[in-house]
Amino acid sequence: QVQLVESGGGLVQAGGSLRLSCAASGRTFRSYAMGWFRQTPGKEREFVATINWIGVTIYGGTVKGRFTISRDNANDTVYLQMNSLKPEDTAVYYCAVSPQYSADLNLYSYWGRGTQVTVSS
Repeated sequence: QVQLVESGGGLVQAGGSLRLSCAASGRTFRSYAMGWFRQTPGKEREFVATINWIGVTIYGGTVKGRFTISRDNANDTVYLQMNSLKPEDTAVYYCAVSPQYSADLNLYSYWGRGTQVTVSS
């Protein structure tokens, strides 16, 4: 059974940092893209970042320069280092995997259950 489990969310003050992790199990996703998305109530799920199997990355416009995505292929884990956090970064953050390297959430086949990130002003 495939599982993606996020961790590392929490409450942080504006300007602070958090590091999210997502561990995949049940099969290997070494050749897949691994991505992060986020969602707030009443809004569509938003692309944050993705990384392909050789480490090439794409970032959403609102996080570029502040967030860094990385992965550990040996352990099927993806990370999201979030710096200079803003209140508008508050959301549930989801990791997902896709056989295609893309920012399109419709191409992602497996999803985690999400982790809450709250940034206070």
